[in-house]
Amino acid sequence: MIIYQNPKLQFLKDVDDNRVDEILLKSFERNLGHRVGKSEVSAFRNSLDSIGKILRDNVFEDDIGVSIEYVIPQTSKRIDVILTGQTVEGRETAVIVELKQWQQAQRSPKADMVTTFLGGGLRDTPHPSYQAWSYTYLLEQFNEVVYSEDIGIHPCAYLHNCTDGTELRDPAFNEYLLKAPIFLRTEVPELKAFLRERLARGDKRGLMYRIEKGRLRPSKMLADAVVGMVQERPEFALIDEQKDVYETGMLLARRAVSAKDAPKQVLIVRGGPGTGKSVVALNLVTRLLGERISAQYVSRNQAPRDVYGEKLRGTHTRAKVSLLFRGSGSYHAAPPGVMDCLIVDEAHRLTEKSGLYGTDGVNQIMEVIRSARCSVFFIDENQRVTLRDIGAVAEIRKWADSLKAEVTEMELQSQFRCGGSDGYLAWIDHMLQVRETANPTLEDINYDFRVFDCPDEMRRAIEEKNTGNSARLVAGYCWNWVSKNDPLAWDIEIEGTSFRARWNLSEHGMKWIIEPESIRDVGCIHTCQGLELDYVGVIIGPDLTVRDGVVVPNVSARARTDKSVFGWKKRSTTDPIGTRAITDSIIKNTYRTLMSRGMKGCYVYASDPELSAWLKRGQASDLNI
Repeated sequence: MIIYQNPKLQFLKDVDDNRVDEILLKSFERNLGHRVGKSEVSAFRNSLDSIGKILRDNVFEDDIGVSIEYVIPQTSKRIDVILTGQTVEGRETAVIVELKQWQQAQRSPKADMVTTFLGGGLRDTPHPSYQAWSYTYLLEQFNEVVYSEDIGIHPCAYLHNCTDGTELRDPAFNEYLLKAPIFLRTEVPELKAFLRERLARGDKRGLMYRIEKGRLRPSKMLADAVVGMVQERPEFALIDEQKDVYETGMLLARRAVSAKDAPKQVLIVRGGPGTGKSVVALNLVTRLLGERISAQYVSRNQAPRDVYGEKLRGTHTRAKVSLLFRGSGSYHAAPPGVMDCLIVDEAHRLTEKSGLYGTDGVNQIMEVIRSARCSVFFIDENQRVTLRDIGAVAEIRKWADSLKAEVTEMELQSQFRCGGSDGYLAWIDHMLQVRETANPTLEDINYDFRVFDCPDEMRRAIEEKNTGNSARLVAGYCWNWVSKNDPLAWDIEIEGTSFRARWNLSEHGMKWIIEPESIRDVGCIHTCQGLELDYVGVIIGPDLTVRDGVVVPNVSARARTDKSVFGWKKRSTTDPIGTRAITDSIIKNTYRTLMSRGMKGCYVYASDPELSAWLKRGQASDLNI
């Protein structure tokens, strides 16, 4: 999608008439369904004026193409400016220009990042050269027109307000500076020379139109590299029925893309915690790309996308794996059949609406099935943990039928987490009174489960288990995220103890679970669901109690910053019984999920003394609950 596109001559006229920003604003609202903030309007005006000054030079032909705010298909990435034309030899070329209004920037301690003033404060952001190059990579590796027609893509960055590039040109950035040079306010002649060498002639064949219509299909080079990513990681090996589900997914995807009129395929895979849903999903994505079938790994939660992306990429660049991972709200405006296959992990977390304010689209399940020829949904209905979660097998079937898709259902049963013990998971369900099971105690279950009376002691025990960077603390969302605005503040302080900690998002973000320094931070359901550890320490907050042998959830004890139960009070006024049932289920599912993150052990501290005693009783072998 291109927000603005015209030859150079018309672009300059629009700039002179002060119309470019107005045209862009209307186009944004029409194509993307939302308005643009005042700061972005100002950026449009200032940055495009600076580009206009460059292009006024008569060395550039009047029919050079000017495309503004090109949205790379199936990403949230928007390229500021693409100039299209031909070299002296007649090769079609596109120059990506990343525009920055920064006045200065410093090198960040994070790889390929700089620190500059953004959004009212100093923030880390990708180096402009890395950013421009990464867009080039996506086009070269995923756009069939670009790689099959040998289109030359040349990235650069123009910082039209910056006069000091010392730190921006630090040797640490040389790899990307060579691929995508930066030009400062005082380096207009150098920028013109760079453009002139690549745009000696105008755009004679509508290059940008062809790129925009180009099929999203991985290049052979990318396909080979992605397959190698999984082969290099032994933890992604397939075991037992995982292999059957994987081969079925591959078969259905091939069937769906075999012909234009082939029926849509939908595969629904049920599986509890630790059955390998994510392992199969990642294998499917990478192997389909290896066969040059366009595929993406989809999840609502960002944490699995960030963590698995980091694990997969290894020595590869972030750009190489960035288009493999997408949020579940990415398809509300996607055309039908734009992707060959979409693999949805944690499908129980899908919602109806998408977007920051929950106003975009109609239904994420429908939008995934509509956007792909083949859709694979990995689901555990007992892990729905917010009021917005709608992921259910019946809901997937309903939309598949309405879109005339053929449906296949399978199940992953073998437990590879929690010591390979289905008994431990059954015990959790029994103790939380999710369902009655034959496992009222942990007798004969080989799993390291402990209940602590002191949260500091539990933290020390988890730190001792963190020898392989695979032990973390998590908690129910019962404490407000105050460190978001005050980095020195403590989020979790437990009355009557010396325990205090911060939520993981304050410093390490969604990759907290694999960051070595994050052992002192505490994760929540939103940053650990779908991921696993060797040992997990769970702080059960006051939202879960026991009274006279009955497990009693208390939604009012949730933090006000927790959006997972947002709106429960309003719902209670019209449907108190139904609302109580669903919030009780959400709280139980939350702790069921948190307590099943550890493959070798789970340590627990409960705020409620009766719940603590209840869990300790469940460890006894002579108890008949």
